Amino acid sequence: MAQPESGLSSAVADLTAEVAALHADRARRSLLDLACGVLMAQLALSPAEASDHLLRLAVSTGLSATDLAADIVNAAAGSDVERAAGPAADPLPTAEARRIRRGTTAVLTSDTAGAAAASLLESGLRRLGVECVYLWRRTETDCLELAGQAGATPLEAAHWRWVPPETGGPLHRALTVGVPAWFPDGPGAEGRLPGPRADAARGLVPLERSGRNVGLALVVWPVPRVLDSGLRATVAALCRPAGQVLDRGDHGAAPAPRLTAVLADLVLPAMVVSVSLPTGDLEPRGFGRAHRVDYLNPAAVRALGPLPAPAGRPVAQLFPSVYEELVGLLARASATGAPQYAPSLPATPPGARPRKAGAAAEHTMAEVRVLPLGDGRTVVMWHADDRRGPPVTRALARLDQLAVFEEDLVAGTTVWSAHAYPVFGLHPEDPAVPLRSLGARLHPEDAGRLDGLLASLTDRHEGGRALVRVVRPGGGVRRVRVAAEPVLTGSALTGIVGVFQDVSAQHHTEVALTATYDQLSAARTEAELRDHLVLGLQHAIVPEAPPLETPPGLRVAARYRPAAVEYRVGGDWYDVQSLPDGKVLVTVGDIAGHGIGSATAMIALRGALHGLAFTGNPPGRLMGWLNEVAMRTPGQPTATAVCALFDPADRSLCWSGAGHPPVLLLRGGRARFLEGPYNILLGALPGAAYAESSTELRPGDTLLLYTDGFIERRHVGLDESMEALRRAVERMRPGPAEELADRLMAAVLGDTDDDTSLVVVRIT
Repeated sequence: MAQPESGLSSAVADLTAEVAALHADRARRSLLDLACGVLMAQLALSPAEASDHLLRLAVSTGLSATDLAADIVNAAAGSDVERAAGPAADPLPTAEARRIRRGTTAVLTSDTAGAAAASLLESGLRRLGVECVYLWRRTETDCLELAGQAGATPLEAAHWRWVPPETGGPLHRALTVGVPAWFPDGPGAEGRLPGPRADAARGLVPLERSGRNVGLALVVWPVPRVLDSGLRATVAALCRPAGQVLDRGDHGAAPAPRLTAVLADLVLPAMVVSVSLPTGDLEPRGFGRAHRVDYLNPAAVRALGPLPAPAGRPVAQLFPSVYEELVGLLARASATGAPQYAPSLPATPPGARPRKAGAAAEHTMAEVRVLPLGDGRTVVMWHADDRRGPPVTRALARLDQLAVFEEDLVAGTTVWSAHAYPVFGLHPEDPAVPLRSLGARLHPEDAGRLDGLLASLTDRHEGGRALVRVVRPGGGVRRVRVAAEPVLTGSALTGIVGVFQDVSAQHHTEVALTATYDQLSAARTEAELRDHLVLGLQHAIVPEAPPLETPPGLRVAARYRPAAVEYRVGGDWYDVQSLPDGKVLVTVGDIAGHGIGSATAMIALRGALHGLAFTGNPPGRLMGWLNEVAMRTPGQPTATAVCALFDPADRSLCWSGAGHPPVLLLRGGRARFLEGPYNILLGALPGAAYAESSTELRPGDTLLLYTDGFIERRHVGLDESMEALRRAVERMRPGPAEELADRLMAAVLGDTDDDTSLVVVRIT
């Protein structure tokens, strides 16, 4: 049946949003661009027309934009898979060909061989059970240079960095013959190859470019396994594009001039760090050569001190004491694509850790921010911390706060430096006051501290220090640290030298910080209490394993799992209720975002739908009313939801969704998604209409209604996550609804730490 034009427009709008999101992924963007280029060439379309045509084709075929793009490019290119498999091999399924095309594009858009190896492993080979990948580049002398790897240990990668032709073995034989070599039970007598164990399965694929073998790819499985023709064809098709990356080499690009110009104007220290994957992964982690500083702004150069040519050095060399923590921030920024923050590095103040004699000065960074640039590059900005550097450097930085004094006990003279007089509120022409006479100028409670310092100097001939309060003649109190050392002639005390340090500003700052900390602690305690209350209310409304009524014709089980982050209040809800007309309402929904606002919005929408259902109206009408409730709820939340009505009289199910994952039907051991018309999110558009669908159910059928936290996985598309759910449900043995709900929650597919709701409905 042709899709109505309004539905088509909505679907095109949805796919347009999908394409916009995919633009953040270079590999998928390149795949879409390739497909549009094919359409432009074959149909004589403009770029805009080709993009629109691609989206409309995706709608009409029911495929995602990326799957359709893979099909178009495969058809135009003659399919890498067919060429890899050879004329005698059976063609691989379309879904496999699409995955290979996506993996091929990911490899080709890699900037370095190290990035290509990582893309090769994550975009295709890991799904086939492969544990690690090696990419060697063929040099002019036929030596094999390990240009990139993924999944191997640094020590083993370092061992296989160079393989000269004199060594022979399976690597150079495969390179010479130019034909893939496969070892289901390990290379055995053929020779040594990298891998976790001698009998682990391996595959060697020569990498060709312009009619010449430019290198080799080695894929390693963790254990022995059967390598059938289909698996070999898939592995070969995935690996071969890496030859283009090896042929063009790895040429690190300098930071963009516009970026360095911006960083140069910053008052804060800032630097650009890159990850050198082709060589960095080949060194033991302790050397830290994978992370290199490409650029430092003037403030960063000043913060590092007199170090010649710091740009180009490893991060571990410039920041040895914070290297591991800093690299952790860099890795999280690159992996998530989100900025990272740390209040201080190292997290434990240097003074709290014992320091060995003669150890190098510790570098510390405060208010550290890491911004990902992509392609393994990040910008690091921080505040310089005055704890950095040796004691002499720190003392010189504080000369304006220090005053020197010297006493000659034999001559009875006392000399102060100019900075001492304002500390005690005296005029520079006033006579200097001997240390033993300072007691009259101190706060009465601090006189004993001065006496203790004098006793240490005169009785034990040992240096010491004391923190005292100086009461100045003109009013006001200063906090002064006194440090003194004895001057001995033989065993006789003949003089005293020392310094006065005015630490009043530091004391006032500490007092202010303490007060601020107390206020923040009180605010945090109040916020945690508020979160606890809302979380308790949420759990009361949406319990994790509620006892549900047994509606006629159904067996129902519901499960809720809160977010993994402590005190993270979510917006998931579910509801199952019998209505006066004998029908049963089953709903699942998810408010966008987290926090108290999302929880209160969830409570409002769930309660509204619970009451509206008693009007006896169909799901589409109920969803339309619920959309108006969302539009008028404080904060105007948006939400996805599915509302289903089951009629036990004829076992029919009528449902309406709002941007929510589809209901899954398990029947006779086979699972499929119940696709309905596309409806807009709740709270997105006033007056929106919500279409509905119906289906006939049979005894023994099982329905799954769930929120996206149940299936969403990091770095995996939604279509792949849904397919994984479908396969997981089919593998489970039949059983009661409660048992199936427990097994599904134990094997929950999502890994985004989001809250999760699941309702299992079994037709009796």
